[in-house]
Amino acid sequence: MGNLISIVTFLPLVAAIVLAVFLRGNDEAAQRNAKWLALVATAVTFLISLFILAEFDSANTGFQYVEERDWILNLKYKVGVDGISVLFVLLTTFIMPLVIACSWEISKRVKEYMIAFLVLETLMIGVFVSLDLVLFYLFFEASLIPMFLIIGIWGGANRIYASFKFFLYTFFGSVLMLVAMVAMYTDAGTTDIPTLLNHTFASETLNLFGFQIIGGMQTLMFLAFFASFAVKMPMWPVHTWLPDAHVQAPTAGSVVLAAILLKMGGYGFLRFSLPMFPIGSEILTPVVFWMSAIAIVYTSLVALVQEDMKKLIAYSSVAHMGYVTMGIFTMNQQGVDGAIFQMLSHGFISGALFLCVGVIYDRMHTREIDAYGGLVNRMPKYALVFMLFTMANVGLPGTSGFIGEFLVLMGIFQENTWVAAVAASGVIFSAAYALWLYRRVVMGALIKESLKAITDMTTRERAIFAPLIIMTLLLGVYPSLITDIIGPSVSALIHNYDAALASVSVETVSQVAQH
Repeated sequence: MGNLISIVTFLPLVAAIVLAVFLRGNDEAAQRNAKWLALVATAVTFLISLFILAEFDSANTGFQYVEERDWILNLKYKVGVDGISVLFVLLTTFIMPLVIACSWEISKRVKEYMIAFLVLETLMIGVFVSLDLVLFYLFFEASLIPMFLIIGIWGGANRIYASFKFFLYTFFGSVLMLVAMVAMYTDAGTTDIPTLLNHTFASETLNLFGFQIIGGMQTLMFLAFFASFAVKMPMWPVHTWLPDAHVQAPTAGSVVLAAILLKMGGYGFLRFSLPMFPIGSEILTPVVFWMSAIAIVYTSLVALVQEDMKKLIAYSSVAHMGYVTMGIFTMNQQGVDGAIFQMLSHGFISGALFLCVGVIYDRMHTREIDAYGGLVNRMPKYALVFMLFTMANVGLPGTSGFIGEFLVLMGIFQENTWVAAVAASGVIFSAAYALWLYRRVVMGALIKESLKAITDMTTRERAIFAPLIIMTLLLGVYPSLITDIIGPSVSALIHNYDAALASVSVETVSQVAQH
């Protein structure tokens, strides 16, 4: 099927247009039809995306399923996947039907709600399949709009503040990336990503306003892209928009934000920063290491004092993304494999944790930890599911959470033992806040009168968790499902990175070493 990537990318958008044009009214039947159409569209998108994986050749480190055609103003529409991006497409299509299914209780502007998520799915997939700078930027930036609306319309009491903070942080970071993209086009004469991956940008030292810029244009362009991707991850100290966005977003919004949107930053580092600006990356790697280490420890400690369940899990996400950035910049096989594995694993685990919060929020309409306690007495099935994902979040062996963190720590230990020691302490902190949360919410005697009539998970809720449980356990005992696919592409990325460093002038190498 020659247009498989485009079909997977734009099928949700087609469903959104059908919803917008043909569905009329706001009665109960219309709302039900909107939910079912969105669910069927996302499920079919996932099933079609499996054909991409079925025919994907992991030994081929180049781009596959490439589609290219003329677009507008001499720009090209070019899409495709490689071993690094293909699994992020699958993660997106896997998560979205669960997101729609968990939104069944939504009763306010249901049609618009479903349209927003369908459009968001197209934009997120577009980010991972784009093979043109302009196309990537359009998808990357446009994905802000539906999430901005989802938080701002269907969010909590402080939703307007949270939605604008989310939008402004991520948008301003991307302005610098746009400037760098213009500079890349000026230098290379193309916006074609595969061509740019083989283009060498200048790395001679620049004198800018009296400052010596070691690594020259590569360092400047790395910093411009870093400004955008660091906010999107988010890295410390530009992470403060995330807890507010999570707390105010509806449950489905939090799941998409944690499971997919945060991964765009890590993907950007792997697709642009490291292969295109290796000198700039090498110079600034120590900074990234320590920013990541601080994020792991600092946000874990902040999580320990939270009273809101969503905010605690949000800070946990920042800590886990610290392992991701750390692993990416080790630029060795274990570290980068671990970073990608951690991103995919985090998509299942953090998405499930936000769903766990959503289950009891739908019943009690509060996320305050002190409002709960002893839920195991009334909700044993819920207690079991929550415990599984709490353990996976901690990194218990046998779950996918363990594999990613272990590989990253192996990778960083080879590069910097001090950073590795700080990062390893994060494992202890994550156990502290995760088990503290579980004990206070689930364990103990059921003494609060308001909880004595609470009901256990419904069949629909159990069906939503089942695929997440399967993937978390399956990847925990059979990680080669992922590493076999990403391994050759990661190896090629590292080889090209090392070759680029080896090819620069002796003078530049000595400056980098001194720096």
